[in-house]
Parts: sequence; structure tokens; C-alpha cells
Amino acid sequence: MAKTAAALHILVKHQTQAEDIIKQLNKGAKFDVLAKKHSSCPSAKSGGNLGEFKKGQMVPQFDKVCFHGELITPHLVKTKFGWHVVKVLYRT
Repeated sequence: MAKTAAALHILVKHQTQAEDIIKQLNKGAKFDVLAKKHSSCPSAKSGGNLGEFKKGQMVPQFDKVCFHGELITPHLVKTKFGWHVVKVLYRT
């Protein structure tokens, strides 16, 4: 079982905005460009890059996607912070 993961994310307030971002990504938009434009997280400055983190470091809903969701595919996740578009890069 993976102990660490690396992911990119975009944090927005509304589900419809997150769904629109996923549509743009599926049409070929660049994740880092959309993160810098839309994300309210400080990671937006680095294109949404969260780097590598350990299991349990993120809120449970986010953690679940990062350690069990499909790699590279954008996922929609709701947490207490808002709506996240999450792209899991790898697990180790």
C-alpha cells in the first residue's frame, strides 16, 4: 500500500465551477494555468502543486482520492474548504 502521494489541486467555492474546470482539463487545458487563474489555495502560485505528502496529512475526503483514486484523471472532491479538482501524479 502506498505511503506517500503527490498531487495537484485547484480549490474553488462552487461545485459548478469545479465541474467546468474538469471539462476544460478534459479538452486539453493546462492544469497549472487553471490553478493560477481559479484556485483560492496558496498552492495556486505553484500551479496547484502540493508536492509529496504522507497518508493522513490531508483531510479524509482528499486523502481517499489521493491514495485510492485513478492517477492523472481529474477528480472532484468536496471538503470543508470547498470544492477541489485533484490530479494525483503518483504514489510511492
